[in-house]
Parts: sequence; structure tokens; C-alpha cells
Amino acid sequence: MVTSTKTEQREVSPGQDHPKKAFGWAARDSSGVLSPFKFSRRETGEKDVRFKVLYCGICHSDISIAKNDWSTTTYPVVPGHELVGVVTEVGCKVTKFKVGDRVGVGYMVESDRTCDNCVHHLENYCPNLVETFNAKYYDGTMTYGGYSNNMVADEHFIVRIPDNLPLDGVAPLLCAGITTYSPLRYYGLDKPGMHLGVNGLGGLGHVAVKFAKVLGLKVTVISTSPNKKKAAIEHLHADAFLLSTDQDQMQAAEGTMDGIIDTVPAVRPLEPLINLLKTNGKVVTVGIAAKPLDLPVLPLDLGRKMVAGSGFGGMKETQEMIDFAAEHSITADVEVIPIDYLNTAMERVVKKDVRFRFVIDIENTLKSSC
Repeated sequence: MVTSTKTEQREVSPGQDHPKKAFGWAARDSSGVLSPFKFSRRETGEKDVRFKVLYCGICHSDISIAKNDWSTTTYPVVPGHELVGVVTEVGCKVTKFKVGDRVGVGYMVESDRTCDNCVHHLENYCPNLVETFNAKYYDGTMTYGGYSNNMVADEHFIVRIPDNLPLDGVAPLLCAGITTYSPLRYYGLDKPGMHLGVNGLGGLGHVAVKFAKVLGLKVTVISTSPNKKKAAIEHLHADAFLLSTDQDQMQAAEGTMDGIIDTVPAVRPLEPLINLLKTNGKVVTVGIAAKPLDLPVLPLDLGRKMVAGSGFGGMKETQEMIDFAAEHSITADVEVIPIDYLNTAMERVVKKDVRFRFVIDIENTLKSSC
């Protein structure tokens, strides 16, 4: 997910890379503790859009990179890839946006634009993808994410936010939203009447339930936490709740589901999920574990079943997802926090103590903390 292959410490001051001043919060080491940080961004190029960041969601992968869980982090790192705001400047050749537009940036800010994936609107699978943070840009400088006051990116990687969507609630859709919407569409798990399981009811899982219900699916939430049942049934209107630690419940549900979106970002057994599938069913993993998962082949062969993966989504599909969300008034359920609560919020995410996504109020709280 990141371009660096080892933990590194920058030798050049981040303030010397570019002329445009910026500030945010960064982690300096594998403790993952974030604090105020001054850096810089590039000038607005002819195809660039610069915007004031108003809100930024906190994704579990932000924490993984801040703590160097995947051994890929370059410090200092400014996380954040669910950022939304208002355009303040556009380059002379920008055609899609103007000053004052509501926009957002997700997990990527550049790709090579020429490979087969890019040509087919799959920039998220480009071998030369540049992530929004903790990546090396084509000019050799590091990218910094949305826990900051401003962002600049090529207009191709900017998403337009419709006016009817609240910016705090839409921010997580730029990661959690597209990461669950894309596999529903690609793997054909979007047909009315299908039975979909959603494993894990966190930031990704609750958005998956919302999309699935609007698409007309029967939805069962699968969770290790019995206290998630009320939210699943009463708030999100899931059709059923399945406690995955209850063997009787799991056995009774075997062979009932057309597909499962597995959102859990931890090592978990796949066979119990595979057993829930009907013939030709699919488990699609979108939660990234720090260690490899065991994959039993026999239950796949016996039911012509599939375990598949899915990344976030290309720019065309991401805009499609946002427009679909606007049409059906879908947003993430969020707890808006000030920037100085950030480290506590990250600890709560690790403990699964959030309902369902933390979003940082960048506009009103960042400037008072730096």
C-alpha cells in the first residue's frame, strides 16, 4: 500500500521541499504518537487543484502506517487519506473545478496514466501509484496526508462532492465507502434479493451495510461483538446478526450467503466465512491484516467458491460512488473530534471503541493547536 520498502528517516527538512507552507500533525517514530508539524507543499501547477482541508477521517491503516506495522513507514509521516474541503486555487489548465467547489482526495494523488490499469480507469492498481501520504512523489519529495490544513493534487485525482452531502459525513466515503462499494459492483454482489454477509461492523462495515441495503440486498452482519447487534439491526436495518463466536449460530447459517465482504483488518480464520457461502459464493477481503491468512482449499473446491480481494477504486468509480451516495443520502456515521484529541482517538480505534468513524475537524481546531 506504500511505496517505501523500509523504515526511513528523512534527511532533508520537509520545509525545504516546496515553497507553499503547510502544517498538520505527524508521527516521528514507531510509537505512532502524532504532534504538530510544519512542512511544505508544491506550487499550484497548471493542472493542479489546491484546497483548504476542512475535515479528514481516521482510517485504521493511518494507525498502521504511523506505528510502522507494515515496515514501510518513512518518518516524519502525516497520515490521512479521507480529506475534504473547499477549492482555494486552480491551475491555468484546470477544466473540472473552480475556486469555491467542494472536493475531496482519497488514497492516491498520482499514477503513471499510461499503464493498462490507468487506461481502463483502474488507477488504484497502477504499479506506479503514488499514495496520498507516506509515498515518494515523482519529483522525489514525500507526500503528506490530510491531517493538515491544505492539499494540492492534479485535478484527475480530485473528487467533486455534491452539495447535499455533509462534508464531515462524506469524508470516510473516500476510503471506507469506495473500498466496499467497488467489490459489491465488480463481483456482482449488487443484485436485489441477494444475501450478503458483512464481516465486521466498523468504519468499512457499516458503510457496506448502507450501500447493500440501498441496492436491495438481504444483509447479515457478522461480528465477534454481541454489543454490535443493536446498531446492526435497529440503526443500520440489517436483516440479521450473526455472532461469529457462537458455533451453533454459525453452523445454522452455513450455505446461506451469496457473498461476504470481509472488512476485518486483523488475522482471522477464513474457513468459517467460506462455510457460510452458497455454491459459487464469494468472500471478498478488504481488511488488511499484518500477517498472512490461512486459506483452506478444500471448502473452495467442494462448492466452487471464491476468496478474492479488492483495493479501493479508480477515480471514475470513486466519483460514481460519491454520486450514488448523494442520490441515496448515504454518509458515514461519524464522531467529529478536535485535532488535539487525535492520539486518544487512535487508541480508541485500536480498541474498537468508535461508532463508526472518527473525523477530525481540521478547519476549526488545527490552527489553534500549531
